[in-house]
Amino acid sequence: MPPSFSQLSPKAPPAADLTPPSPPPETIDLATPHIDPIPSTSGLHSINTEGSKAKDPTGDEDISHEPAAVEQEAHTPTADTELDSEEDSPEESISPVEEQVEAKEDGHADAVPQEVSDGQDGESSGEDEDDDEEESDEEESGSDDDEEEEPTLKYSRLEGGTTEILAKDSASALAVSPKYIALGTHNGAIFILDFKGTIVKRFRPHQAMINDLSLDVGSEFVASASMDGKIAIQALEGAETHVFDLRRPMRCVALEPNFGKRSTRQFVSGGMAGTLVLHEKGWLGYKEVTLHSGEGPIWAVEWRGTFIAWANDAGVRIYDTASAQRITYISRADDSPRADLFKCTLHWQDDHTLLIAWADFIKVAVVKEREGKRGQLGVGLATTELYVEVVSIFQVDCMISGVAPHGDSYLILAYMTEDTFGNEATENRDEQRRKAGSRPELRVISKDGEELSSDAIGLRNYDRFQCRDYSLCPAPTGESFYVISPQDIVVAKPRDEADHIAWLIEQRHYEEALKALDKSGLTGMDGFDITAIGVKYLEHLVDENQYEKAAATCPKILGINAKLWEDWVFLFADKGQMHTIIPYVPTNNPQLGRMVYEMILAHFLRHDPEALLKTIRTWPHDIYDVAAVILAIQDQIQRKPDSRILMESVAELFVLNRQPGKALPYFLKLRRPGVFDLIRDNNLFTDVQDQALLLIEFDHDINRIPSAHADEGSSTAPALNNTTPSPRHGAAIALLVDHTHSIPIPRVVSQLQSHRQYLFMYLDALFDKDPHLAFDYSDLQVDLYAQYDANKLMDFLRASNYYSLERAYKICDARDLVPEMVFLLGRMGDNKRALNLIIERLGDVQRAIEFAKEQNDHDLWEDLLKYSETKPRFIRGLLENVGAEIDPIRLIRRIKNGLEIPGLKLALIKILQDFNLQISLMEGCKTILYSDCRQLALSLHDRQTNGFLWTGETSTFGTNVPIFPQLSGAAPPEKLPFGVHFLCGDTYEGAQAFPGADLQLESQRSTLLAARILELDGHSETEAAMSRAMAAKLRLVGELKGTKRNAGCLNCSKAVLV
Repeated sequence: MPPSFSQLSPKAPPAADLTPPSPPPETIDLATPHIDPIPSTSGLHSINTEGSKAKDPTGDEDISHEPAAVEQEAHTPTADTELDSEEDSPEESISPVEEQVEAKEDGHADAVPQEVSDGQDGESSGEDEDDDEEESDEEESGSDDDEEEEPTLKYSRLEGGTTEILAKDSASALAVSPKYIALGTHNGAIFILDFKGTIVKRFRPHQAMINDLSLDVGSEFVASASMDGKIAIQALEGAETHVFDLRRPMRCVALEPNFGKRSTRQFVSGGMAGTLVLHEKGWLGYKEVTLHSGEGPIWAVEWRGTFIAWANDAGVRIYDTASAQRITYISRADDSPRADLFKCTLHWQDDHTLLIAWADFIKVAVVKEREGKRGQLGVGLATTELYVEVVSIFQVDCMISGVAPHGDSYLILAYMTEDTFGNEATENRDEQRRKAGSRPELRVISKDGEELSSDAIGLRNYDRFQCRDYSLCPAPTGESFYVISPQDIVVAKPRDEADHIAWLIEQRHYEEALKALDKSGLTGMDGFDITAIGVKYLEHLVDENQYEKAAATCPKILGINAKLWEDWVFLFADKGQMHTIIPYVPTNNPQLGRMVYEMILAHFLRHDPEALLKTIRTWPHDIYDVAAVILAIQDQIQRKPDSRILMESVAELFVLNRQPGKALPYFLKLRRPGVFDLIRDNNLFTDVQDQALLLIEFDHDINRIPSAHADEGSSTAPALNNTTPSPRHGAAIALLVDHTHSIPIPRVVSQLQSHRQYLFMYLDALFDKDPHLAFDYSDLQVDLYAQYDANKLMDFLRASNYYSLERAYKICDARDLVPEMVFLLGRMGDNKRALNLIIERLGDVQRAIEFAKEQNDHDLWEDLLKYSETKPRFIRGLLENVGAEIDPIRLIRRIKNGLEIPGLKLALIKILQDFNLQISLMEGCKTILYSDCRQLALSLHDRQTNGFLWTGETSTFGTNVPIFPQLSGAAPPEKLPFGVHFLCGDTYEGAQAFPGADLQLESQRSTLLAARILELDGHSETEAAMSRAMAAKLRLVGELKGTKRNAGCLNCSKAVLV
């Protein structure tokens, strides 16, 4: 009995629990994906109306220390269609929240079934109440299924040093750069952390709560704004520190993006004084420029590129540092709560897009350019000006503590509140009492205002804090978001593939988890065990009775684990599904136990003999006990002696067990061609060398098996079938011919003497393999070819030299084989008789000419011409094929007067054209040859007559001693040397080139020096001196040529002297 499923299935490690346990009252862990979802768009409205262009309440007052500026209102696109449609059809615009409320009131969907108390018609209610409970359970389960959506983000606490910091202090501000995290506390301390929370640096520049932090893009400086009225700037890598006491509580600060790289060290700050000040470093220290004032405290400021955005009680303004102008004013909503109750969040999505979140509104403002107005104050001659367009406005059903871009959507930190702010001076003690804080939520909303996901964040002591106590800080890369509360810091990151796989496993979506795991390449990483997950998946499929799918999945899941494979095969056998798993059982890598494979073969023997035969042919025979299987099949053959499938199976096993002799009777009984392969593969040739005739007859018998019978046995044909094309004379002949060393030729010929056709087939196959194999039977082969294959007789006659020419001629003459007779007469030397046969019997002019060419006999040509004198067709044929062997004049002179020759004119024209073509080719070759000779002669003449450049490096051949060292700047010798250059390229000094010659060069060193001095002084006799020197050289050359006219190069003795 195979082991049970529980025994076979390995215990997979439990899936990681993504939901943390319930914390004690002091600490509250993070929320999990099982949080009740917030209605998708219950309180989220898109506002795009024309009335959003608010005026600057302060007007365009003059501001000291500020250039004249023209501030423009932000443009908001009009889109009243949505509002109009809502007003026209109020009944159709019911929000999902209202639908849920109505559903609860009607007792549907979320209605909870009431409990039946003891003694109150518990029994009388009967099956109706049970049915109601079942329906209610189904509705609740369906609702749960709908709620099981994969979260968008994953959450973790920032650990490391933050645990120690927040245990003693409270977080009040946070800033993130590409390298560091800056954390400000209520006690005025600043901690520089890495992204694991490890404290890198700490300092305390303030005595009161830090309201804002700012890091430059290079992570070199951090700036802080505190309630103690100070702005502090600290270098993170050096000792540079700046502290500015502005004597009023400071709410915000922003460093110039490239603060560490700029010498101006600009930053902007604002606070309760209501003044936004730009600080810039000059020669005499920092100078301050007031950018704006008079509209209440400055609550937030952000600097990106050349744009500074800040928020005050009136709204949001944007300042362009490049043009030193304010370019826009974006007012707050008329019904907004007091500005100090809810913080304003400003975030530059890019260099021109600003996200504004204040209270329950989100605005998206884009800085654009347009053509400027010439002559306008503050614009001058500029051709373009900046303006801001508010492209989107969203109102949500919560208060916003922070906003950040999230891909193609927005991420907001939402805070649900039930407070109304219409009566802030109420005397009602209940309204004045501080309410318990709500759990903050991270929501993802699309750019169209649709809520995509919502997660409630479990922060420590969240019930003690309000909306303004939280903030959302995105990382510069946009890959993580930091949620900050006074007692906790949570990092939200987009869920990666590993999180997605873990969620699928938790939801029991094993198939999707395996596909995702395989695609992601995370196998063996992040704690994922593909085998454990796969086993759970297989168990799930078996529980669902999906055996086919489970079996098809086994190779991918079980892999090379032999133990798991055996367990699952036994499991399928216990379930009666052996046939389902068999196609997927591996035979190697891994190889299972013999018992598994023998169990499968026994199953096929009882239920599917055809599958048994197929399996025997495809499986390796060393994975099971072949002898045991043979005994089982033979026992079954005794019960079914006519079963061809079983006979083929046992024959295959005998072959696999190296017992081909025992398999041969079965193959002969089955009349299968595989018997020849069996003989060949197992070297049984000596056993069949006296059975040549029987093998050939057997081969012809199986080739005559009806096609229907062949189709019947095609599915069970043995694996020994030859896959190569069948031989021309059959497999038996091929077997005999291929193994003549084991099956001698005389032995086979003696057995086939009474069957001439079989004998012809055998000898022909031998000739095809090697023309010399059957040379002893050449005369017999001539007779057999003449009888059974006259077309091949000529090839045999040409290839063989072992037959009798006279006997072969008699055989061909008896069967009137004229071409063969002509060939034989030619080999016997009777060329005239052969030519007469061609002319008289065949009448083939072309063949006669070819025969004459082959024999190359002048008398034969004469006979052919003589015979052609009276036959116009032969004359024309000779004229058309005239060549080097026949002179056309000789042939034309033999033509008798008055003999009519059809086509003679065309033949003569062709001869003349060929002659003209030959002459033209010869003339062309002559012209080409003459041109080539002329070019070569001219080239030779040019090389021999061109001048040679003597330099200071020109040396004597063999010694490498410079001939004219003065040309390289050396002092000239007392006696001026002269050099000789031969046509072979060798150079010599004169004395070496002509040893023993009594030649004097009249132009000595003094003469040349005098000529050079006269030339430098501009003397009039310079030209005459140079002429005399050159004449002396020419006379010397003449004398040399006259004296050594026939002398050559000392090295090669072939070059001519110049």
